[in-house]
Amino acid sequence: MERTEPGTADPLVLEGAPISLPEGSATATFGMGCFWGPDARFGALEGVARTRVGYAGGTDSDPSYFSLGDHTEVVQVDYDPEVVSYEDLLEVFWDTHDWASTAPKRQYRSVVLAHDDDQYATAQRERTALEDRAGRSAAVDIERLETFHLAEPSHQKYELRSRPIVGDELETLYGDDFLDSTVVARLNGFVSGHGDPDRRETVLAALDPPPAVLTELRRWSSGCNTLPETPKERGLAEWDHITEDESEFDSFWDGWLKRQG
Repeated sequence: MERTEPGTADPLVLEGAPISLPEGSATATFGMGCFWGPDARFGALEGVARTRVGYAGGTDSDPSYFSLGDHTEVVQVDYDPEVVSYEDLLEVFWDTHDWASTAPKRQYRSVVLAHDDDQYATAQRERTALEDRAGRSAAVDIERLETFHLAEPSHQKYELRSRPIVGDELETLYGDDFLDSTVVARLNGFVSGHGDPDRRETVLAALDPPPAVLTELRRWSSGCNTLPETPKERGLAEWDHITEDESEFDSFWDGWLKRQG
C-alpha cells in the first residue's frame, strides 16, 4: 500500500481505503451502551469504510448529547458487503456488550436499528438463535431506523481524539475529512487495542504522519492504554475533551451526573 499523491485526497489515505464509500456499500446502525467504544471496535474491522456516532430510535427532532430526549446513543457503520457481512457485524454486536441485561436508561439501551427488511429479518433470526443457545432472553430491541442524528464533533472518533498529540495532529491533517476517513476509523480502533496486531502494523507502516504522531500511534496501538476507567474519571476526561471553560463546569457536572442515573 502506498500513500496517494499529494493533493489527490486526504494526506494519509491508503490505497484500498478511500474516504468516499465503496460502490455497493451498505449501512448498519447499533445501540450498545456508550457510543465511544463501539465506534472504535467497528472502525478496526476490515471492510468497514466509515463510522459515525449519533442519536436514533426516538422521536425528538433535534437531540443533542445534553438533551437526548427519547433517543439512544448509536454507532452507524458503512461497510463493504463483499468484505464483511451484516452477520459479521451482528457477531461483533453480540460479543462486545451485555445483551442480556436491560440498560439503566434508554440512552444506553441495546438496539439493532435495521435499514431494510433483510437486516430486520436477519437481526430477528440471530437474536432468536442466540437466546436458544444461551437459554435466556436477550434484552435487545430490534426496530427499523427512522432518522439518524449525527452527534457533536467532540464525540466522533473519541478514543483517537482523547490520545495526547495524536488526535489534534490528525484532525489538523485531515480537516473536514477526519470524520469520514477510513484510515481515521482504523486508527480510532487501533489506539483502543482493537484489530489484528499484524494488520495494525501494516497500516501504521504505510502512513507518513509527523514522527511524533507515528510514535504515539504505535505506543497506544501496542496496548499502552491508560485512559480513565472509573465513571468519575471518565466524566472529568469528557469535560477536558469538550471544553476547558471553567465557568461552565458546574452546569456540565450536574448534567453529567444526571445522565449516569
